[in-house]
Amino acid sequence: MSKVIASAAVSLDGFIADTDDAVGPLFDFYNNGPVEVYGTDKGRPFKVSEATAGYINSVWPTVGATVIGRHLFDLTNGWHGVPAVGEHVFVVTHEAPADWPFPDAPFTFVNGVEDAINQAKDFAGDRAVSLTAGNLTGQALAAGLVDEVVLNLVPVVFGTGIPFFGTYAGAQVLLDDPSVIQGTRVTHLHYRVR
Repeated sequence: MSKVIASAAVSLDGFIADTDDAVGPLFDFYNNGPVEVYGTDKGRPFKVSEATAGYINSVWPTVGATVIGRHLFDLTNGWHGVPAVGEHVFVVTHEAPADWPFPDAPFTFVNGVEDAINQAKDFAGDRAVSLTAGNLTGQALAAGLVDEVVLNLVPVVFGTGIPFFGTYAGAQVLLDDPSVIQGTRVTHLHYRVR
């Protein structure tokens, strides 16, 4: 059965972007090392430290599907029809785009985070489902749908912005101690939800 992994680069004060949706230095670690790694788009290499490459290469290939929100879809234009990681993207939205220029891309538009996660798990089979941070992660965590949490912790303080768990309003959730991998300008913290 698939596990659901909520993951993002995050500031020390818990933000995945500033209030203008800019990630600033949060993604610098994707381009600060000598080792090339790839997500689904083989034309877009990332150059990371050896430690980060080892971590990414142990996690990304296990992802079968990704669940994102409509806001991220719009910001990235759905990565021009190529999933960032995994083979299929499930987009949580109340309304599918009418004029997206990649109608045959492996993207499914779903109304509701629980339905999107269930469809992604069915698609992924025994592979993982990646869930983007923000309100979706907060909703999924409150519903008991998140198995693991990954903070790619970057040494920066934003002061304000978009929180990793969005506007989480659920009960307290305990996590196991993390596995910790120290990259260059990033610390990968991988937690299992108890």
